[in-house]
Amino acid sequence: MEIAHAATQSISSGIQFNALTAILDASWIVQIVLLILVGMSAICWAIIFTKKRAIDLVRAANHPFLEMFWSASSLDDIFSKSERHPDSSLARVFRAGYLELRKMADSNLARAEKSKSPSLSGIDNLERALRKSIDLEVTKISTRLNFLATSGSTAPFIGLFGTVWGIMEAFHRIGATNMASLAVVAPGISEALITTAVGLVVAIPATIAFNHYIGLVQREELELNSFAADYLNIAKRNFFKE
Repeated sequence: MEIAHAATQSISSGIQFNALTAILDASWIVQIVLLILVGMSAICWAIIFTKKRAIDLVRAANHPFLEMFWSASSLDDIFSKSERHPDSSLARVFRAGYLELRKMADSNLARAEKSKSPSLSGIDNLERALRKSIDLEVTKISTRLNFLATSGSTAPFIGLFGTVWGIMEAFHRIGATNMASLAVVAPGISEALITTAVGLVVAIPATIAFNHYIGLVQREELELNSFAADYLNIAKRNFFKE
C-alpha cells in the first residue's frame, strides 16, 4: 500500500511539473492568452462575490422596510423612517415618489382644473418618477454583469486560439525536425490542452453566475414594479380624487 501511495504521489507530482513546465516553455503568445484568461477569471470571481453581497444586502433590507411601510400611518411618517433603511431599494423608490408628490403639492399640479387640459397630468409625473427610480435600481444591481456574459461567451474562443496556436507550434516542430514522434509534438499539444481547459474554467462559472444573477435581477425588478403599483394606488386614493 505504501508503495502504491508513493507511486501515486510521484505520478501526481510529475503531472503538475509537466503542466507547469508546459506553461513556462510555451510561446509568448500562449502565455499571453493564459494571462488574459487568468485575469478574466479573477475579475469574474470578484464580480460574483461582490454582487452576491450587494444583492443579499438589498433583499435583507427590503423586508423590514415593507413591514414598516404597511404599518405606518402616513407617507410623511414613512419618509422620516425610510432613512433607517439605506440599503433598501424599495425605500429609495419610495423616497423618489414621495419627493415627486411633494413637488406636485407645492405646484398645485395634482389639483389642476380639467379645463386647463394639461399635457402631462400629475399621476403621469408620479409614474415617471417611480419608473426612473426603478430603472436606476435595476441598473445599479445589474452593473458589471455584462462582463460575466462576455467572459462566458468569449473565454472558450480565447482558449481555442491558444489551442490552435499550440497545434501550429507542434506542426512547426514536426517540420523543423522531420520527426513525428510524441516527444516532438507533446509540448505543443500540452499548450493546446492547457489553454482549452483554462478557457472552460473561466467560461463555465461565469455563465452560471450570469444566469443566476439575471434571474435575481428580474425578481428584484418584479418586486419594485409591484411596490410601485401599490404606491400609485395609495396616491390615487388619497391625492388624485376627482
